[in-house]
Amino acid sequence: MAGDSTRESDRIMIDASRSLVVQQHGGYHRRAKSIGEGSRKLKQRHWAKKLRNIVIAVLAIWLAAGVVGTIVSGIGFMGVMALIVASVIAVAVFSQYPKMKVPRRADLSAATDPRQLVGRTELWLEAQRPALPAPAADMVGRIGVQLDALGLQLEGIDRNHPVAREVRTLVGDTLPEMVESYRKIPQALRGEQRAGATPDEQLAGGLGKISDELGRVTRELAEGSIDDLAVKTRYLDYKYGGDAALGHAPATPVTKDSA
Repeated sequence: MAGDSTRESDRIMIDASRSLVVQQHGGYHRRAKSIGEGSRKLKQRHWAKKLRNIVIAVLAIWLAAGVVGTIVSGIGFMGVMALIVASVIAVAVFSQYPKMKVPRRADLSAATDPRQLVGRTELWLEAQRPALPAPAADMVGRIGVQLDALGLQLEGIDRNHPVAREVRTLVGDTLPEMVESYRKIPQALRGEQRAGATPDEQLAGGLGKISDELGRVTRELAEGSIDDLAVKTRYLDYKYGGDAALGHAPATPVTKDSA
C-alpha cells in the first residue's frame, strides 16, 4: 500500500513538472517563439509572478505542515505523502493560473508608452498568427522585429510628435483592423479571387505595406541620430585633426633640435 502511494506521488510530481515546462513555453497550442523582444519581456514578467506564487504556496504548505507536526509530534508517513501531493498540486495549479491575458483590440489603441504599444501589439499579433495564411504569418514575424527597433527610437520622442502619432495610428488601429477584417471572412472564401486577388493575398500585401511604412519611419527617425553623429565627428576632425576619429593623437614631427 505504501509502495502504491509512493508511485502515485511520483507520477503526480512528474506530471506537474511536465505541465510546468509546457506552460513555460506557452502551452502545447502556443509553442511558437515570441515575434519580438517586447512580447518576450512581458511573458518573462508574467512567469516571474507565477514562480513567485508557486514559491509562496509551497512554503506556506510546508510551514503549515511543520506547525501541525510540532503540535501532534510528527505527521507520519501519510502526512509526508499528503504534504508532497499538496506541494505538487500547488505547483500544477499556480503554473497554470493566472493565464496570461491577450491584449484586447482596445488595449492597442489606448497604449501611449512605446514599450506598452510594442509589447501589447506583439502579443496580440502572436495570438492572431495561427489563423493567418503562411505568407501573412511570416510577415507578422518581420513586423515584430521592426516594432522592437521602432519602440527604442520612440522612447526619446514626445508622444505628441507627428511621427509618434503616425506610428500609434498605424500599429494601434490600421494593423489590427486589417487582421480583424480578414478573420471575419469565412475560411471557405479566403481563397476566392476578388478584384484580382484573394483575401489571403490582400492580407499579405497589406501587411507588407505596413512593414514598408514601419521601415520608412525607422529610417526617418534614425536620420536625426545619423546627422548628429556626423556633426560631432566633423567637429572632432576640425578640433583634433583627422586621426581623432580613429582614436589616435596627431603625430608630433621629429626635428633635429628635438633629436
